[in-house]
Amino acid sequence: MQERNVWVDYAKAIGIILVVYGHVARGVFNAGLPMDEAEFVLVDSIIYSFHMPLFFFLSGLFFFDSLQKRGRGGLIVNKVDTIVYPFIVWSLLQGLFEVGMSNYTNGQVTLAEVFSLLWMPRAQFWFLYALFLVFVVCTFLYARADRRYFLPFVVLFGVLFVFQQELTVNQMTRFILGNTVFFALGVWFNEVKAFFLARYTQLTLFFGALFVVGQYLFHVTFGMNYVDGGLPVLALATVSIFFMIALSMWLGQFRVDWFLFIGASSMTIYLMHILAGSGVRVILSKFLGIDSIAAHLIIGTLIGIAAPLFAQVIIDRFKLHFLLTPPKRISASHLRMRKAMA
Repeated sequence: MQERNVWVDYAKAIGIILVVYGHVARGVFNAGLPMDEAEFVLVDSIIYSFHMPLFFFLSGLFFFDSLQKRGRGGLIVNKVDTIVYPFIVWSLLQGLFEVGMSNYTNGQVTLAEVFSLLWMPRAQFWFLYALFLVFVVCTFLYARADRRYFLPFVVLFGVLFVFQQELTVNQMTRFILGNTVFFALGVWFNEVKAFFLARYTQLTLFFGALFVVGQYLFHVTFGMNYVDGGLPVLALATVSIFFMIALSMWLGQFRVDWFLFIGASSMTIYLMHILAGSGVRVILSKFLGIDSIAAHLIIGTLIGIAAPLFAQVIIDRFKLHFLLTPPKRISASHLRMRKAMA
């Protein structure tokens, strides 16, 4: 009998490892190191076809229960503390660091770009920006709905995803149309979660086969890329997500503490891994003269994961939680409570 929700942390761990590797590989490629372009593009598209949709899916798993518990206003306020606050803090910290290190990194980041974060999120922080928008939209949409509407909402947002290019009017709508379907899929998945938990071995094999066949047909047979969008991208992402979930449930039979720690710390890794990974690349290439692609990918990924985990330990030990969550006195939740009591 696997421990409750261990599989969720395993899924987060798989997802965040792919996120770190994907960004390290992109950094190495963009730095002009001797990397096979066709191989890079293929692996990059396979990873990006599902790893961020997976995180939107996982974010939707506990959404409805939280909405019922906190209410519409309470949930949005909570997400201001847990999503908006770290988004602002780390967008500024990473952005200012990149400005200072522009002579050593791939891009020339300006202060104007850094301080445009509220309407033009940079780097990996687009995910937190988009996730908050999705939470707000779904909070109002699901507030008066019951479970009968879960699957119709998935279909609705699936249609919007397929036609997002025609419907997008600005960056906010692009974020909403391009990602809400996976969040809604996570909300609906609770209706079939017991089915998956009872048959995770068979489903791992089934969706694993579909994953391999689907990725091959999509990338090799039809020569498509994840940026092409449309129904094929949606179908491939959905199959890939279900494979990752079934695989994570199968892995949930075994307790691997370090892997669980990676999953439980996925937010910290997401916030900090670019600084760690790009720092490793600069040191290896600029100061040590190492151009080995394998060395860059392996060391960059390992440090991109290990450094944020070490930072998480330091934050916990020295109570530096303001780096990740707002101090209680200025948190949105506390201010809302004070307003309600006044």
